[in-house]
Amino acid sequence: MAAQISHWVNGEVFEGSSGASAPVTNPATGEVTGQVALASVEDARAVIDAAAAAFPAWRDTSLAKRTQVLFRFRELLNERKGELAEIITSEHGKVVSDALGEVARGQEVVEFACGIPHLLKGGFTENASTNIDVHSIRQPLGPVGIISPFNFPAMVPMWFFPLAIACGNTVVLKPSEKDPSAALWLAALWAEAGLPAGVFNVLHGDKTAVDELLTNPKIKSVSFVGSTPIAQYVYATGTAAGKRVQALGGAKNHAVILPDADLDLAADAMVNAGFGSAGERCMAISACVAVGPIADDLVAKIAERAATIRTGDGTKDSDMGPLVTQAHRDKVASYIDAGESAGAKVVLDGRTVDADGGQDGFWLGPTLLDNVTPDMSVYTDEIFGPVLSVVRVDTYDQALELINTNPYGNGTAIFTNDGGAARRFQNEVEVGMVGINVPIPVPMAYYSFGGWKASLFGDSHAHGLDGVHFFTRQKAITTRWLDPSHGGINLGFPTN
Repeated sequence: MAAQISHWVNGEVFEGSSGASAPVTNPATGEVTGQVALASVEDARAVIDAAAAAFPAWRDTSLAKRTQVLFRFRELLNERKGELAEIITSEHGKVVSDALGEVARGQEVVEFACGIPHLLKGGFTENASTNIDVHSIRQPLGPVGIISPFNFPAMVPMWFFPLAIACGNTVVLKPSEKDPSAALWLAALWAEAGLPAGVFNVLHGDKTAVDELLTNPKIKSVSFVGSTPIAQYVYATGTAAGKRVQALGGAKNHAVILPDADLDLAADAMVNAGFGSAGERCMAISACVAVGPIADDLVAKIAERAATIRTGDGTKDSDMGPLVTQAHRDKVASYIDAGESAGAKVVLDGRTVDADGGQDGFWLGPTLLDNVTPDMSVYTDEIFGPVLSVVRVDTYDQALELINTNPYGNGTAIFTNDGGAARRFQNEVEVGMVGINVPIPVPMAYYSFGGWKASLFGDSHAHGLDGVHFFTRQKAITTRWLDPSHGGINLGFPTN
């Protein structure tokens, strides 16, 4: 019998009253394993109201006590991360080792947030004017909304909620309805760590829930990760309602392989970055730009490596799992069809993969296309699947122009042994995150994550200092005291 997956409000399960639900499937078998609640407007408002009611007390909780909860959450997550990884695999399909990596990258933001007392320190100027001092403080916004995608059901929410909570805000997380259970597991872990009821809440749903988060006046900011059209909608709707919005959109990430590059290193990197998590990563390399005469050798090396990838059930000894839904699998396969029809050479065809998994699993193996041109849909569109396209150019300048004229600007990479070429590339390329001999340049938590152009709407990137600033407002205070005062004698050691 399929499990009922409900909302989480005030530290406990909340069934809601809509009666509507959507199926949750195991991508490796096609089996429906759960029914996730789809919130009505009334359900969404009940969750938001709980976050609003919890805010004043959490805002006024000392930094020392907030940090204790964060450290406890970190320890619990380290102890039980395997449980979370298995949940991710069962609903998303990625292999367990990949799911563990996802949790580890999210945990980096939790650890960064544990330093929140230092991150929230303001400035102080004595005698800015005669007998007048000026200082600054950062204060939380209030209840905040997080709308996260299916491809990283743990990591992407953890880009946002550790800092939001550490800064003194309360949270309403709206996970993808495709793989919602990780969010509930995290909510229960927060409760076990001692987070007060109502500070972290989970709202399941579809556009109804999203629109309520974007327009409800009690929600002060919205963080979103997803496709560019939806990111544009989230940004426009949320800002029109007076909210602070960070909306991370889609990507078309290029890797430039220069003639002097180590082709074995580059081929390994293209396979890892193109087919990891079945290509369902916003930082996946989907366009390999081969410069000059190395293209034939590079394609052969990539194909040789990609052909050894074992596609199958993520709980088994597999390298790559299924795609998240049958509809998504079929959409990705249609891009391969279109590329082949347009003249691309199918070097490795994942449409006929023999997967180690259920007969009804959503299987599509690694696919390598050569001689792809910029007018093909397999190049222009974000496919979000295990499809790597090789585009051949003659010069570095042509490769750079290809990237800089692309509407997306999320991530890119260059492979070369020429330091001057690498330095020129990092200076000239119009992309927010750049890797030099690194295929997936996802910054560490103390830097910030985000792209340029149609890959980001809003001024703030995720986590790092940008995250702290996004979830707080700065206040400047000017003070003059005319008479000294004395607070009495107390020899006790000060505590929190």
